[in-house]
Amino acid sequence: MTEDKRKPMRTCIGCGQKKEKENLMRIACDRDRHVIWDVKKADGRGAYLCKDAECLKKAIKTKALNRTFRLSIPEETYRSLEDEFGKKWE
Repeated sequence: MTEDKRKPMRTCIGCGQKKEKENLMRIACDRDRHVIWDVKKADGRGAYLCKDAECLKKAIKTKALNRTFRLSIPEETYRSLEDEFGKKWE
């Protein structure tokens, strides 16, 4: 008897591809409505992005985070996410 261990799948809000959760980065919106890279599995609503700068650019261009979190996200938050992305993944 084999055990069926399915890995959780999530959809990248940049490119729309489904991938295993462990291959994506999570962005969260906390209770104070701050949008942050989620490295500690924070409470609150989350969105996933591929570890590719192009996916982040697409998400920003299409305002995917605004729709996901139901917020109007300021440009400075987007710039901060881009800066932090460069430090983490490039």
